[in-house]
Amino acid sequence: MSSKQDWIASAGQPLSGTLDIPGDKSVSHRAVMFAALADGMSTIDGFLEGEDTRATAAIFSRLGVRVETPSPSRRVVHGVGVDGLKPAEGALDCGNAGTGMRLLAGLLAAQPFDSVLVGDESLSKRPMRRVTGPLSSMGARIDTEEGGLPPLRIHGGQPLTGIDYTLEVASAQVKSAVLLAGLYADGETLVREPHPTRDYTERMLKAFGVDIDFSPGFARLRGGQRLKATDIAVPADFSSAAFFLVAASIIPGSELRLRAVGLNPRRTGLLQALRLMGADISEENASEHGGEPVADLVVRHAPLQGIEVPEALVPDMIDEFPALFVAAAAANCPTVVRGAAELRVKESDRLASMANGLRALGLRVDETPDGATIFPGPLHGGTVDSHGDHRIAMAFSIAGQVATGEVRIGDVANVATSFPNYDGLATGAGFALRKA
Repeated sequence: MSSKQDWIASAGQPLSGTLDIPGDKSVSHRAVMFAALADGMSTIDGFLEGEDTRATAAIFSRLGVRVETPSPSRRVVHGVGVDGLKPAEGALDCGNAGTGMRLLAGLLAAQPFDSVLVGDESLSKRPMRRVTGPLSSMGARIDTEEGGLPPLRIHGGQPLTGIDYTLEVASAQVKSAVLLAGLYADGETLVREPHPTRDYTERMLKAFGVDIDFSPGFARLRGGQRLKATDIAVPADFSSAAFFLVAASIIPGSELRLRAVGLNPRRTGLLQALRLMGADISEENASEHGGEPVADLVVRHAPLQGIEVPEALVPDMIDEFPALFVAAAAANCPTVVRGAAELRVKESDRLASMANGLRALGLRVDETPDGATIFPGPLHGGTVDSHGDHRIAMAFSIAGQVATGEVRIGDVANVATSFPNYDGLATGAGFALRKA
């Protein structure tokens, strides 16, 4: 969204009720991509109606795939097969979706036609060399702006060769881009990670009939395989649920039930970190949706203690650190974060954005190149800048609920990219949150 919008957050009520969190963004991106590449028709239920995921669906429509929307949160995708995509006229707009751009880079690098991937102002500042590098070593030709920034100009018609690649920095998006290119490459493609990352791509490729071997930190597939249409039920997005897990933990008297939340073990580092801090979060009604574990999460207010966040959890909670910073602000002793340099190249520099915002509300935060120490204390009112980062905006909407004065959060329009109607769901649960 291009228009600027601010929120005012202030002390609200104890949170209560049962919430249906929107569908998982990462699963929604992949579901529409893989359904488009499959032979036959696939139905996706629980599709996230966010701007990022809609952008990905719109791109495949422009690439010659029929994508129907019979009702909200449902997509019917008429797959064209791995060799059925058609060239689009003009650039393909990924909006704010880093996942969409990076995965599409791997897929489009293998097509017989040229493509150009563009994004919004925020995405256009995000580095792409980590994905273009390994793709180039497979034989892809991708041009970027200076510094490895978008737009990505992808030259089609390049024969790709499988590689054995070890990621320099653990990244599910880079891993997924290489695996997608590997579907079209000659021979086997192996991806190794310094730390295991979320395995949505591997699980979903298997659900679509691809013969893929994977374990934490490792994935291997051979080129030349086809995908078979299948129906996907998208679980509720854990990253979106994270804000309510933290809010109910720190607002006295709160108790919330979050239904059918995706609990992929490579995604739930925050859940483990909050429990180490003393959070009262239980799991009920466990089941499986499309190969992904899900459960209701019941969270009750509990006093939190500061911790040294285990570095082993960092890759599994990289999108949830803004919420963790707010939990740390409400704890009874300092929290130390290390090994999280990846936060500096997300939608914003999330380490700096969260540190500066908490300082504006009266806290001491000591930054390091790869982390921070958050010293808890009472939060007062003030003005913070989300820098157009949806997760920063939502994190400070929680901080406002426990502050002694109003918190003005600037530039929140991009919340719609990942969590449409967040403010409506939050106020229904007891938040005091309004548009400025």
